[in-house]
Amino acid sequence: MILAGIDIGTLTCRLLIASLSSDRQLTELHAERRLLRLGEGVDRHRTLHPAAMARAVETLKAWRQMVGAYRVDREIAVATSAVRDASNREEFLALVKRETGFSVEIISGEEEARRTLLGIRSGLPSGTGDVLALDIGGGSTECIVDRLGEVPIIRSFDIGAVRLTERCLTHDPPTPREVEAAKDLVRASMEKVKPILQHLDGTVCVGTAGTITTIAAMVQRLRRLDHAHIHLYRLNLPDIVQLERELLSTTQVERRGMPGLESGREEVIVAGVIILNTVMNSLGLSNCLVSDYGLREGLLLDVAKRVRHDGPSNTTDCPVVAAPVHEP
Repeated sequence: MILAGIDIGTLTCRLLIASLSSDRQLTELHAERRLLRLGEGVDRHRTLHPAAMARAVETLKAWRQMVGAYRVDREIAVATSAVRDASNREEFLALVKRETGFSVEIISGEEEARRTLLGIRSGLPSGTGDVLALDIGGGSTECIVDRLGEVPIIRSFDIGAVRLTERCLTHDPPTPREVEAAKDLVRASMEKVKPILQHLDGTVCVGTAGTITTIAAMVQRLRRLDHAHIHLYRLNLPDIVQLERELLSTTQVERRGMPGLESGREEVIVAGVIILNTVMNSLGLSNCLVSDYGLREGLLLDVAKRVRHDGPSNTTDCPVVAAPVHEP
């Protein structure tokens, strides 16, 4: 079976086309991601801008041809924070359907977290036990505690790299007062989340999505995004703190070309590092294992489960792939 999954995020649009074996192992056939910043201005105006919608539609048109070329058996497209918060979301969904043929499902933060966890689990080393997953997106951040044999605890709060940038970090580089206001906003959200997550002793912190994989690439000074050096790399808190200091001393123009920084993230990476640093400090975490698997893989595993009518998906029956952990 060949499957295609599209994740329409606040900052990034992602495509994954993969084959699914009889034992539910995914093999990537084609993957793309484009930084479209669909959610630009949504936090303030609660609407998707026409230019941003046009960028998304043009990308999805190209991906429609790609999906057709692979003769995909099943496809799924989902939209997350920016689209679910926009008052003109139905207009956007109708436009996408009319221009590209994709029927887009708007998923809640909790549903996004559930499917992300499916993807994360599929890429963790064999024998990994309890997990705290962190997914820092453009518009929201999801915290997921997955203890084997228990129902996952999922909490989503509306602070992501794009949203925090637009709310707090208006100068270039941000002023100390803006940085402290940004951290206060994240701390306030974490104070509400922490009691719900309960004790985290013995859990492995795993971070996913573009912000965290970019931080891993920057800490390692990688010249290009390399799955082999990013997936299962262990980020230590002192390295994150040091990267935050470096970024806060530079302008957006100066950040361009920094090793590991993907073009288009120059403005929002500061907020992303602030979120990760503040969340880890709030939860008393000293390190974070990086996962290059996430929502895209989870979408495909979930749709495969539905196709086979095996009942609702859960987080403990995903395939696991043994792989080494990369230390700094």
